Amino acid sequence: MLGHLAKRPPAMPYIKKSKKNQPSSRLLDRKSQKCGLRHTVISVNGNEYTGEWQDNKKHGKGTQVWKKSGAIYNGDWKFGKRDGYGTYSVLLPEAKEYARKYSGGWKNGKKHGYGTYLYNNSAVYEGEWSEDHRSGWGRMYYENGDIYEGEWMKDKNHGQGIIRSANGNWYEGNWRDGKKNGNGKFYYTGKGQLYEGFWVDGIAKCGTLSDFGRDDAPTPTKYPIPQLHLVDMQLVLREAQSPYSDQC
Repeated sequence: MLGHLAKRPPAMPYIKKSKKNQPSSRLLDRKSQKCGLRHTVISVNGNEYTGEWQDNKKHGKGTQVWKKSGAIYNGDWKFGKRDGYGTYSVLLPEAKEYARKYSGGWKNGKKHGYGTYLYNNSAVYEGEWSEDHRSGWGRMYYENGDIYEGEWMKDKNHGQGIIRSANGNWYEGNWRDGKKNGNGKFYYTGKGQLYEGFWVDGIAKCGTLSDFGRDDAPTPTKYPIPQLHLVDMQLVLREAQSPYSDQC
């Protein structure tokens, strides 16, 4: 006796679903999500980066080379921007070698914190920075030999500071917007004299001149400064300063 054969349902046709067309660059980027330590990655514009990544952004230690300028940065990164400690150097085409421009702190892609910057004319600044500007305390070595040490604000001498000129003279006192403003002392080392007074926009307005180390000065004045015979010298100075007091 023949058994009953079970009937199978007809096979359903297999239809291959087509993927949506996507740009090849997007597919490659999806396959190569950047996270952790990787080898060199070259951007479309030719810039090269070698270092650490997180969430597809430069994060950690890494080195960036800009194709157009040839500049190079080596240091810390945070979510795609220079942040932490790092060194920035530029390429000298004639010498075909790198020259360091800045080494120090960075924040959000800008110079921030303590760092040293070397200018093209051999001048050097070492001190504090804020958002790419010299701000805070710092020391500036100028090309002509002058040295300024003191406070800065947005790339200008601002606050208390001392500048020592290459000829030996030096000024100690208040500054505003890069100029002597307020009370200060100017030492004429070569002549052995000291001027103490009030300044407005780099110009001495009123004060006193006295001998200071005149016997040891290389080119002292040929006459001694006479003694003042005022009943109240400070009162006279205050009255002379009063027209400028609102400017400082």
